[in-house]
Amino acid sequence: MNFFEAFILGLVQGLTEFLPVSSSGHLELGTAILGIKVSDNLLFAVIVHAATALSTITIFRNDIAVLIKETLLFKWNESTKYAFKLAISMIPVGIVGLFFENELNQFFGGKVMFVGSMLIVTSMLLAFTYLNKSHTRKISYTSAFIIGLAQAVAILPGISRSGATIATALLLKTDKDESTRFSFLMVLVPILGATALKFKDYLGNPTASDEIPALSLLIGFIAAFISGLLACRWMIAVVKKGKLIYFAVYCFIIGTIAIISQLH
Repeated sequence: MNFFEAFILGLVQGLTEFLPVSSSGHLELGTAILGIKVSDNLLFAVIVHAATALSTITIFRNDIAVLIKETLLFKWNESTKYAFKLAISMIPVGIVGLFFENELNQFFGGKVMFVGSMLIVTSMLLAFTYLNKSHTRKISYTSAFIIGLAQAVAILPGISRSGATIATALLLKTDKDESTRFSFLMVLVPILGATALKFKDYLGNPTASDEIPALSLLIGFIAAFISGLLACRWMIAVVKKGKLIYFAVYCFIIGTIAIISQLH
């Protein structure tokens, strides 16, 4: 992996992790176009995922600090309730990740047709939110679990995690600011967990990434971190303005192009 490829893949990871266009789907398409087997580059995957996690922590550092501080008081206050809702939302993706990893792997590995189809599904989900104009509710325990189910489905390449979770929250008539905040905070632990697992796999087979220059890893990290910061802030503004329909159109176009490219 050269410096340019590391920059492009880091940029794609950072932008698409937060924007509702599917990071896994774009990485699958990107690696298919560039001819790179990122699945073999475990250390690079660890680096760019850690960068996006750091982006989330940076943007929501005040919220996270308050949640940790007030939860450690061991009182049933608002922060403790919110932390409990976040924990509930992580249950579905935890179950899927722990018990269905082998089944999920079959959907990865350059399956451009499948990714294109799932991008169109993401497009439809985002489009539905355009029709729902009422967003006044707070996250409940039930809605936290339902949003968590959406996150579990979004493991599939082409289904946007942020798109699926924010759209589901909006369809449940959740407040726009609350929908975005909850969506980004709920993914923090799963991202860190996935990063830790990838790092564990790397430690078990460190030679798998020996050919990646250290500078390529650094470039990938910086690209993913900075683009993640920008994308996260942009996404917050997009949801506030109710402009998800533009991403629905984008996902539909990219998904259609991906499908057509395989019809030969």
